[in-house]
Amino acid sequence: MTDDLAKCQKERDENLEGWKRAKADLLNYKKDESKRFEIVAKFSQEGLIRELIKTLDSFDLALAALEKEGKAEKGIYLIRAQIEDTLRQNGLERVAVSVGQPFDPNLQEAIVSVESDKPSDTVVEEVERGYLLHGKLIRPARVKVAK
Repeated sequence: MTDDLAKCQKERDENLEGWKRAKADLLNYKKDESKRFEIVAKFSQEGLIRELIKTLDSFDLALAALEKEGKAEKGIYLIRAQIEDTLRQNGLERVAVSVGQPFDPNLQEAIVSVESDKPSDTVVEEVERGYLLHGKLIRPARVKVAK
């Protein structure tokens, strides 16, 4: 009888340990899924934001053309600023590029190498702005680089 009792206690302990492991695994799974869900929710608007970036580019081209003619209206600048503010509130930030800084292939795309008085592999001109969404590069800055 003592053997039966010891056998039952051993079996109980094994089952209890198995149950505890399964419960811990379930809790870890729930945490992992919660993190994945947050990431999916954070980047679910990436496609929309990419399209709106193109709209910002078009605004910039239109403003540049209007400035040449001297006709740029304040309202157009305000609309562009509102779009940019809305995108910023949703996690969009510009990739900072300045002339003379070293070329960074992680954030920039060299579209052409040009002769320049600047040191080799430095940015000569930003042709198209780059953007990060919640810290993730969604479009590299397109730049001209010194030879």
